[in-house]
Amino acid sequence: MTRWAFLIIATLVAAGVVGVTVARALGRSGAPASLLLSVVSYWLAAWVLWSFAGGLAVYYGVLAAYPGAFFALLVVAGGIWHYRVARRLGRDRALPVFVGAQLVWLVFVLLHNGIFGF
Repeated sequence: MTRWAFLIIATLVAAGVVGVTVARALGRSGAPASLLLSVVSYWLAAWVLWSFAGGLAVYYGVLAAYPGAFFALLVVAGGIWHYRVARRLGRDRALPVFVGAQLVWLVFVLLHNGIFGF
């Protein structure tokens, strides 16, 4: 599973780099490919950091379980939304989508572990 995830991520990043390079070589704007590479990089970094933090929290007993598989759903939905907002409104205006998705994930993990006591 991890091998496939790395393979898919590497393919997406390589496709983004090739797309930007080809667009620039042809004298066109590489903005959509560059933007896609940027969004994939944001979400890849979030996946790595959340997995690391979740694993440590479970190891040290702060959380009972870390539902990391559900993060993939958030990555797909949030990544598409992030990219679409960035294309329409610009990179800076799309950052609240990324940050908001991270806060939603934090609340989900805390609710899943009964931290709020509901």
